Amino acid sequence: MCGIAGFCNLHENFREDPGKYYQALQSMGQVQKHRGPDADGVFLQRHVGLSHVRLSILDPGGGAQPMTRSASPCANSNSDPGIGTAFCNHVATIVFNGEIYNSPALRAELLREGAVFETTCDTEVILLGYLMHGLNFIHSLNGIFAFAIWDDAAQRLLLARDRLGVKPLFYAFLGQTFLFSSEIKGILRFPGFPSAVDREGLCEIFGLGPAKTYGKGVFQGISEVLPGHSLEFAGGNPLQTPYWQLESRPHEDSWAQTVEKTRYLVTDSIHMQLLSDVPVCTFLSGGIDSSLVTAVCSKELKRRGQVLSTYSFDFAGNDKNFRANDFQPSQDRPFVDRMVSHCQTDHHYLECDNGDLFAHLFDAVNARDLPCMADVESSMLYFCRQVARHHKVTLTGECADEIFGGYPWFHKKECFEATIFPWSMDFLPRTALLRDEVLELLPLEEYARNAYETTLRECPALSGESSEERRRREISYLNLRWFMQTLLDRMDRTSMHAGLEARVPFADHRIVEYLWNVPWEMKCHGGVVKGLLREASRGLLPEEILTRKKSPYPKTYDPAYEGLLRKELLTVLSDPAQPLTRLLDRNKVLKYLEKPSDYGRPFYGQLMAGPQLLAYLLQVGYWLRAYNVEVRL
Repeated sequence: MCGIAGFCNLHENFREDPGKYYQALQSMGQVQKHRGPDADGVFLQRHVGLSHVRLSILDPGGGAQPMTRSASPCANSNSDPGIGTAFCNHVATIVFNGEIYNSPALRAELLREGAVFETTCDTEVILLGYLMHGLNFIHSLNGIFAFAIWDDAAQRLLLARDRLGVKPLFYAFLGQTFLFSSEIKGILRFPGFPSAVDREGLCEIFGLGPAKTYGKGVFQGISEVLPGHSLEFAGGNPLQTPYWQLESRPHEDSWAQTVEKTRYLVTDSIHMQLLSDVPVCTFLSGGIDSSLVTAVCSKELKRRGQVLSTYSFDFAGNDKNFRANDFQPSQDRPFVDRMVSHCQTDHHYLECDNGDLFAHLFDAVNARDLPCMADVESSMLYFCRQVARHHKVTLTGECADEIFGGYPWFHKKECFEATIFPWSMDFLPRTALLRDEVLELLPLEEYARNAYETTLRECPALSGESSEERRRREISYLNLRWFMQTLLDRMDRTSMHAGLEARVPFADHRIVEYLWNVPWEMKCHGGVVKGLLREASRGLLPEEILTRKKSPYPKTYDPAYEGLLRKELLTVLSDPAQPLTRLLDRNKVLKYLEKPSDYGRPFYGQLMAGPQLLAYLLQVGYWLRAYNVEVRL
């Protein structure tokens, strides 16, 4: 994994002032150095600059970036004449963030076609594949990626992002100069780019947060390359084009065939994602998702004569403070113990106390460049830093619930009848503490409802489908586009801020494509949540893991932590110089703090309830200060 950044302007010669622009490239890269602590490099030509910081996973001794290659002799006739047309002595330069899991097979194909490799890294596979086939080569990639290619012959910059948006990629303009970066902070480091948020951005923060609309960067003027899209910049307006989209079609496989196909796709994805030249580990919660990933990884490493390292997370004092509720029915520890015994892993139990949780609350904003999932995210950042002391690569169970229908909103009647995002149906906490004059300027609920309805209009329909199955498909699509993206962003930023590469085997596009058309009666076979995945995992996991009721990522239930949040929020609001005081009503906050917290009534997802609202507001205040954000109401 890595961090990339750069700029392009066909009307300006950056070489006329190389010192200024080399410094800009270095600054845009160094602010993301956590993503690539092992190496860095820059590339500056007349109209383009590229920056790269590297976390070495494949071919640590080679594969330096930015990487320049040429294709000679001429590439074959399969190249795309519109984008990336092949030329004799065609020269191109790439900066790449991600992993291409099928790179060994792609490399072998390119060798048969006459490609000459200088490294064994997947970066060169993408670049030579592009030089020989044009951007059509992107359809061959199985992996997580964000890359930029400067095509010197065509004088254009090409950006692309993986199908599900696992890896981030933002862009913006300053005058006629096109900017891009893995993280927003890279763009903000370009000389003269303003740090500002307008009413639309505040609607994102307070109406949708910690989610955000796909394609938007929240900061004014910053956008995001959409998942499954490429973007071409050749001096005018950038052209963004989808290269992958979900298609709705009838599912024709029998139950037995569906189970077999699902088992193959999931286990094959896990095996592919073990590709690494450094040791890998897994996150293990004792739920079916992370347990399946761990079981498959452990079995494969045993075959190689290795022992898998695993990590589980909890909070100090949760053995006494834990409160079971509908969203979190059980603690993880007994199920983790069972899996450790089953797989014979080298296991590490990690705990986060109140001090570390609170301290990382604001560094999590630094990682995301935005207010985020409060202590859910700060604890993940803390845990990733502990894991990164020993490993560079981990596999996780993220995304299975979105794909297989594991969340409560797939099953509850009120979610079927909702006209708003089903994980954020309680809108009152979002407006209860804001100043009245701010509420008059920000149509928060209308903004959220419009975003919801826009997504529903995009959902691929299937002719002849029942209204109930159509609604299931809509909820699945909402999850893929919104909730899953929020969790993928959380996983990428917290892991990469710690210098750790987190892989998500369930986010393999082949799995998503197949499960998209599997009917609900199969996904929830026998009325059992994620019944299909449970059946596909049979024989790989102990029975008590197969039948465990879903319990999400843990959070603290310690009232002392909530006390820290209350105290800090009061301190912030007592200082008129704090930008948060322009937005929050002090009297409303005081009245809110008098009420006991309701841990079973989250305002976002399953985990963000009363204490997390306080933490989120503190993050908003920190974000405005630390990023020197100009609020343009």
